[in-house]
Amino acid sequence: MRTRNLKNKEEILNNSLKFIDNPKDYKGKWKELFKNDNPIYIEIGMGKGQFIRAMAKKYPNINFIGIEKFDNIIAKALKRTDEKLNNLYITRFDAKDIEEVFNKEIERIYLNFSDPWPKVRHHKRRLTSENLLKKYHSCFKGERKINLRTDNSDLFVYSIETLSKAGYILTDVSLDLHKTKENIITTEYEDKFVSKNMPIYELKAIQKK
Repeated sequence: MRTRNLKNKEEILNNSLKFIDNPKDYKGKWKELFKNDNPIYIEIGMGKGQFIRAMAKKYPNINFIGIEKFDNIIAKALKRTDEKLNNLYITRFDAKDIEEVFNKEIERIYLNFSDPWPKVRHHKRRLTSENLLKKYHSCFKGERKINLRTDNSDLFVYSIETLSKAGYILTDVSLDLHKTKENIITTEYEDKFVSKNMPIYELKAIQKK
């Protein structure tokens, strides 16, 4: 999805109370930022943040962290984020560096409409690749829980295979989510796909330690 460049993105990032520019400094100390011991859920690749903002508003007793790589997209998300939401922060880093940011602190990871990286030689970049699943392990506090939602059937099948191989148990698997559930908190991408009557695939995965 192309997005228009924000000329004042640096100003938005520098002035927002919701943006964490130095996430590695909080490794092992994220609960100190939130000032409580509530569970921490993260969304890797949050886009403009529609999903994670809605989740934070609906579940005030859960702490949320939205993660993106690109300043322009983060700035757009911050413009839409209520500064008074005390259970939500947004930060910037690449998923491959996740072990440098969290240590036994996360209780759930959301992977919503991640880049499918369709070429086989790029599969190692997928957020459910074997290598990244291993990196997530040290970030989880207890049981490892991953929720995935996508419009890409190939990525969905691939994720079923890699998660199963890694010892995750799959639950709530849906091949057409919006035909089986209502009142779904959606992403910006998802709204566009649903408007075109495209099926949305979803799974929840759990791995007990």
